[in-house]
Amino acid sequence: MALQDTLEESWQKLMEKEFDKAYWKDLDAFVASEREANPGKIYPPEDQVFAALNFMPYEDVKVVLIGQDPYHGPGQAHGLSFSVLPGHKHPPSLRNMFKELKTDLDIDAPSHGTLTHWAEQGVLLLNTVLTVRHKEANSHRKQGWEKFTREIVKKLGQGDNRLVFILWGGQAKKMAKYIDTDKHIIVESAHPSPLSAHNGFFGSKPYSKTNDALKELGKDPIDWAVPE
Repeated sequence: MALQDTLEESWQKLMEKEFDKAYWKDLDAFVASEREANPGKIYPPEDQVFAALNFMPYEDVKVVLIGQDPYHGPGQAHGLSFSVLPGHKHPPSLRNMFKELKTDLDIDAPSHGTLTHWAEQGVLLLNTVLTVRHKEANSHRKQGWEKFTREIVKKLGQGDNRLVFILWGGQAKKMAKYIDTDKHIIVESAHPSPLSAHNGFFGSKPYSKTNDALKELGKDPIDWAVPE
């Protein structure tokens, strides 16, 4: 099965020109060879690689929250940036995200770290790299994923569907140059990782700022409270 075969129809149509490019064919072959060589140890599972995109058609996106690469522990990653499946501890960045959620909107952290409730409301939880090898962070970097996800951001950032882009940390902020700020609103700060959270993430109020921006764009705010 080709990588794009599990992608939702509107996104397939939007990105169809990418699938004929050499980098995409190389990426497809690379991920297939990785799964063959490391059975069960490439995350997330094949049917969840595009989960972030498959939660909503292109035209229903309201917020874009950019992450890096998937969690590399067994059973953690499920295709949404920062989100972890139930039964796993909150990873450090997510723990800090929930701390800021409490400070910002007085919303208590849930017992689990699964952010599907956000995705269901139009929050595109998009990593820049969509697969990873077991216990090897960044092991699928520079194989083509970055080109693909950058093209997604370009299309969203130049499109007429007015959006809020949440850019945390240096890597995400590099995407700002692809976003037309005459149409869209950017909310940015330091990354929530323990290395940088105290340098501008804590106190940045990203959730209330995003909701204020959505209201400015004439859209309903996000309910950031994650149900138990």
